[in-house]
Amino acid sequence: MTRKNKIDLNSDVGESFAAYKLGLDEEVIPLISSANIACGYHAGDPGVMRKTVALAGKHGVAPGAHPGFPDLLGFGRRNMELSLEEIKDCVAYQIGALQAFAVMEGLTLQHVKPHGALYNMAVKNTAIWEAVADVIARIDSRLVLVVLAGVNQEELQRIGSRFGIRIAFEFFGDRAYNPDGSLVSRKEPGSVIHDQELAASRILKLVKEGKVLARDGTEIELSADTICVHGDNPKAVTLTRKIRETLTAEGIEIAPMGSFL
Repeated sequence: MTRKNKIDLNSDVGESFAAYKLGLDEEVIPLISSANIACGYHAGDPGVMRKTVALAGKHGVAPGAHPGFPDLLGFGRRNMELSLEEIKDCVAYQIGALQAFAVMEGLTLQHVKPHGALYNMAVKNTAIWEAVADVIARIDSRLVLVVLAGVNQEELQRIGSRFGIRIAFEFFGDRAYNPDGSLVSRKEPGSVIHDQELAASRILKLVKEGKVLARDGTEIELSADTICVHGDNPKAVTLTRKIRETLTAEGIEIAPMGSFL
């Protein structure tokens, strides 16, 4: 597999809410190239959205919408039985809200990455990816849809072509993988990787060879355009810095996904 010379580094941010602070946005955002900003349904609020968009703009980081299920109590990680039309409405509402703050800051949204259970349900049911792609195409076809690398990749490319939008395949730098390319459930021990050396070496192997070691030790092939490090990971700052330094040392440029897709 051809070595990539550019890769995007993203993180889920803007997840504080009212008096509650979550994540390390001020420290993490300067280290990434794309920011997935919560839109008020699973986390965030109008003030946090505005401040996070502004912070991204200050550091030259491309802002994107991170829409989730309307589930503040469950942080958007609980499955909800919504129709595809209801999912479209939820996603459109959240993109529109964040888009308004981006306009206020003189910025343009780059991408849309579904959050939590909405993302995981889409991985198992591509009709949800299609619903989100339809919304993106109708709001702004320049927006990039971020999807999980390694699962239904050819079908997702066809969905992108059908709706006339770009697709970015995502690798999770701090998550363990199953042999089928899916993520190990957060309910299982070892699902989140905290060892920065291990995470950095896994990402470097992915970028240079297009391969990653699964949980059972088997080697699987993956091709990704963007790497996610979670902003609510307690070691997010040191982990992200280590990943950035490792990639840069190998001559790999970290750039917003929209600049090279």
